Amino acid sequence: MTVRHTLASLDDEQARDLLLRVARGQEEMRCRLSRMLELMLDALMGAEADEACGAAYMTRGEGRVNRRNGYRERGVDTPLGTLTVHVPKLREGYYSPEGIIGRGRRVDAAVAAAVVEMWVQGVSTRRVERVARELGVDRLGRSEVSRLAERLDAQVDEFRSRPLSGRRYCYLWLDATFVRCRGDGGASSAAAVTAIACDDDGRKRVVGFDVFDTESYAGWKSFLSSLRARGMDGVRLVVSDDHCGLRKAVAEEFQGASWQRCMVHMMRDVLGVVPRQRRPRAAALVRLPFAMGSRAAADAAWTLAADELASTDPRAARTFAAAR
Repeated sequence: MTVRHTLASLDDEQARDLLLRVARGQEEMRCRLSRMLELMLDALMGAEADEACGAAYMTRGEGRVNRRNGYRERGVDTPLGTLTVHVPKLREGYYSPEGIIGRGRRVDAAVAAAVVEMWVQGVSTRRVERVARELGVDRLGRSEVSRLAERLDAQVDEFRSRPLSGRRYCYLWLDATFVRCRGDGGASSAAAVTAIACDDDGRKRVVGFDVFDTESYAGWKSFLSSLRARGMDGVRLVVSDDHCGLRKAVAEEFQGASWQRCMVHMMRDVLGVVPRQRRPRAAALVRLPFAMGSRAAADAAWTLAADELASTDPRAARTFAAAR
């Protein structure tokens, strides 16, 4: 019989009593595990302190160079809750258990990873603090959340500055997406730009990204210059939307490379001026030239598609013809 059927066969009072006993059992097990972990950490720190003193605690020895001087309590946050450990103190010098419980208040790696992921997803520090408290980490405040989130900065900087030399990147896709970003002055819209490249092995790689206050020639120029400075070479074709500032920056930074308008952006521009009920037909016409196997067939299909669009949606046909 399953647990669900067992609970269903009990009345409300019996079910409540059973659930309370289970909860008490789980809490008792958590307390035992917490105490075992505290004792283990205390023993490890005691062994390190004995090694620093040159002799075991409360023993005599010719090699002794220092002595214990009590201990200090310290809280350590773990998935089992906040543990209280006893850090040995020395008569001379200072003992730090950095190798065992880390520097400052330590949060378990799994909890830290979850905090960072919540930060990436835009969860506020107050909400992260509440979630952490439900996990048993009752000392994870907003400052601690912010400190953990700062780990992302080093990873992002390392990713953005990694060298690109040593391989040729034949094809480069550029795009910008406007997102809401939080800053010192509150939330505002910003352009998150990305660069994806295909190398000689046929693998696509994210080679760069940045955030602009606004999409402009100056921003794209700086971004593409940074790619060149990191060693990007061999670009033969750049694919992007029809932003004039972007096209100008591409022509200056990747001289000799061809430029092609992104099919997805072009389709969005065409379908944006087509009534909803006619969009499926218009989308099929726009895709038609790209399915052809030769330039001649693509030219013929483009002419046919443009004529068909002009019969019902002249504005869409003009946008489509201009992108030819």
